[in-house]
Amino acid sequence: MQDAETGIDWEDAFQNGDYIPGGTEYPARWAERAEAFRAGGTDMRLDVAYGHAAREQLDLFLPEGSPQGLVIFVHGGYWKAMDKSLWSDLAMGPLARGWAVAMPGYTLAPEARISQITHQIASALESAAGRVAGPIRLVGHSAGGHLVTRMACRDSPLAPSVASRIDRVISISGVHDLRPLRLHSMNADLRLDKAEARTESPVLLDPLPGIAVTCWTGALERPEFLRQAAILAEAWAGKTDMRPPVFAPGRHHFDVIDGLREANDPLTRALLD
Repeated sequence: MQDAETGIDWEDAFQNGDYIPGGTEYPARWAERAEAFRAGGTDMRLDVAYGHAAREQLDLFLPEGSPQGLVIFVHGGYWKAMDKSLWSDLAMGPLARGWAVAMPGYTLAPEARISQITHQIASALESAAGRVAGPIRLVGHSAGGHLVTRMACRDSPLAPSVASRIDRVISISGVHDLRPLRLHSMNADLRLDKAEARTESPVLLDPLPGIAVTCWTGALERPEFLRQAAILAEAWAGKTDMRPPVFAPGRHHFDVIDGLREANDPLTRALLD
């Protein structure tokens, strides 16, 4: 839907697949890679319940020896699609560096509103934190980027004892200002009203202090996703350890996450070093 004030076509602004060559092929590729990884003998605990809803489950992948700490990866899909099982192989990089990795599922819209999903991710994080000691690093893609930055806000629903363990957050192609989504057809499922769009937008909230936060976006992404990275960096500058946004050369919305599969990729190093 075109914004009468800005002239921006918000329907097109959040469209990724149509602008990525072979975009429709990616979900099958993700599923194949994830399944192959899970079949490879990694120490894992699948479908660990952290609540009572069907999707309130997480997958936990464990390294050899005692973990250095805990990485939480939150998947995207505009809060209304995808599943934790598609992304298991993204644990490869952190596992090779000695970190445990938890990947939570969550109830999708329209069954759940975004504010409810925020609370589910907090519950999942607390559950995983009870199983793995040490520092916590959060990383999320697209809608997951929104959810991990929400965990780093002062009004996060996290227990203070868990929030205090978070020392780094990377939002990969995250959506940090939800207000434009009210002008998109997906809002039929998201059901964002004016109030929720404000209270769930990290750019309008204050972050917890002392957390290193990075927005990591593919340089080939749609202009709106580049803007979403830039505005969070600006909004949170001076309020926490906000790092300059990274625009990864040659990467688009569907492959910008691939660096997590490699121990020494710049994305994995930014998360763990």
